[in-house]
Amino acid sequence: MKRILCAAEAGRLKSRLRRGGLVAYPTESCFGIGCLPHHAKALKALVRLKRRPQHKGMIVVGDTLARLRPLLRPLAEDDAAALESIWPARQTFLLPAARNVPPLLRGRGRAALAVRVPAHEAARDLCRLLGTPLVSTSCNRAGKRPCRSTREVRRQFGRSVYVAAGRCGGSKTPSTMTDWATGRRLR
Repeated sequence: MKRILCAAEAGRLKSRLRRGGLVAYPTESCFGIGCLPHHAKALKALVRLKRRPQHKGMIVVGDTLARLRPLLRPLAEDDAAALESIWPARQTFLLPAARNVPPLLRGRGRAALAVRVPAHEAARDLCRLLGTPLVSTSCNRAGKRPCRSTREVRRQFGRSVYVAAGRCGGSKTPSTMTDWATGRRLR
């Protein structure tokens, strides 16, 4: 496995994220852009930077289900086992959010959180190295095409985000999104 960051870079990025910084990183279909899920200032900065409507929720990715569990209400063992057998995959699921999950992350008026353990190794490796899940929304301004290279990220966002080098996966479409409780596919 090729490391996405060396230990020193991971330390600098952790510090930047704790101060409200944003990071762009490769995922299955495009670069994702994100921040720490509980950092209110960073979530607001991300919404502003993308010019994204505030009522929309965001996806959170982690390297394992265990990394995502603090953001979720307790899962039944059968549900946890089923998710473990599915992930990593290009499948995002809406699961009941823990009470402390910010509304900006869930989406206004929503009780569920969109979560995924990505099929893209570099995205999982980044979460593992940082020891945290990350917000993951497509790296683009609202209405624009998502960035697929570090060059495109830098051209669109300049120095406002830290860019983790790497290549996107070969998928041309975003992950599927399914409501876990109903089985209804949302995208």
